[in-house]
Amino acid sequence: MFDSEYDQKDGTNAFYDDWKEELQQQATLNREEFEGLDDESRAQYEGLRPGLYVRVQVNGMPCEFVEHFDPSYPIIIGGLLHSEQNIGYVNLRVKKHRWHKKILKSRDPLILSLGWRRFQTVVLYSIQDHNGRHRLLKYTPEHMHCDCTVWGPITPQGTGMLAVQTLAGNVPGFRVAATGVVLEQDKSMTIMKKLKLTGTPYKIYKRSAFIQGMFTSSLEVAKFEGSSLRTVSGIRGQIKKAVREGQPGSFRATFEDKIKLSDIAFVRTWYPVEVPQFYNPVTTLLLPPDEKTKWLGMKTLGQLKRERGVKATVNQDNLYKDVDRKARHFKPLTVPKDLQKNLPFKDKPKVVRKKKDEVQSGRIAVVREPKERKVAQLMGTVRKLHEAKLEQKKERMQKKVGEHHKRMGDREVEVEIKRKRRRKEVYREMGKKAAKGQKNLRKDQ
Repeated sequence: MFDSEYDQKDGTNAFYDDWKEELQQQATLNREEFEGLDDESRAQYEGLRPGLYVRVQVNGMPCEFVEHFDPSYPIIIGGLLHSEQNIGYVNLRVKKHRWHKKILKSRDPLILSLGWRRFQTVVLYSIQDHNGRHRLLKYTPEHMHCDCTVWGPITPQGTGMLAVQTLAGNVPGFRVAATGVVLEQDKSMTIMKKLKLTGTPYKIYKRSAFIQGMFTSSLEVAKFEGSSLRTVSGIRGQIKKAVREGQPGSFRATFEDKIKLSDIAFVRTWYPVEVPQFYNPVTTLLLPPDEKTKWLGMKTLGQLKRERGVKATVNQDNLYKDVDRKARHFKPLTVPKDLQKNLPFKDKPKVVRKKKDEVQSGRIAVVREPKERKVAQLMGTVRKLHEAKLEQKKERMQKKVGEHHKRMGDREVEVEIKRKRRRKEVYREMGKKAAKGQKNLRKDQ
């Protein structure tokens, strides 16, 4: 029966056509029935029809809204539930808009459009680690979502959010900074920030050491008893108890190995960060029409410095400096005389007199036999004779080369004299021919 009444047959939609025709008949019947009644009585029977104008009266409106009312500016009227009228912590999942040029920074004011409200607040960005801890982020990730906690009106879960940094109309480029959605309401998320405490040892006893400069009181030391320490050189340790001597906050710690006074000990800790309770509604509807785009809320620290011409303070620790490390001079190894007696000969310290010639001092003295001395003397004499012959040969060659250069120089002088004589003869013959040609030319004329 269901298939025969509601299913389509032969490509026709009989049920839909019948249902539409029935609604049309009912609407025609209602219009004919209530056509003679006035609008007030008709609204009581069938409600407000589409296209009717409705007058809404709102009490307690500011006088600026009435004075600067602009009929051409659209106003959307909405309602709030009873639970949405409270102010508390709101957790959102946000992502920087792909067209926004800069990443967003924590503790910078943002203007949010959340539900029926527009307000300015200070946001804190965080990300959840694998152990469930919400770690504070200084900036928003580039292409990833992150959590955002704000102090503002309680908004139902799943409500969309849009954030901009300013409402000024003269801002170039794309203005939407981030988009997101509400995760939880009226629940303050514990956001943790990483902290590294450092201290220096002032007394060392084997594997124990007394460290100062890390804490300011014995109460702080008591909170961190049992925490793991580490030195810059990589030696691990543990905080034991506070000590009375030294600076306030000094404590005793034990390490795996003996540390040095030049070591620096540090502790990695986490501490909670409070979300600033700042909620500033956007009141652009109370401004004149020409000032609606000039609404200013809280300014960032960078904007205030630029307006007042204040330069950022330079932290000297952040500047690059030349590393000047002093050379460490270690004491020479001294072996006691009692111990030297028991050492084998190869391990005993050898006393060697220092000689002026370092090359000769590094050589081993060789004592030759009489025959070897005669052979060495003979070889030395032969070597000196050979060197003398080479020197004489070199002098003869230099003298021969000098004479050759002198002969070549005299020959070049003779060649130059002959060249000049030949050139003079050629020029004399050319002059005679030219004079003869001019003489013939005058005869012809």
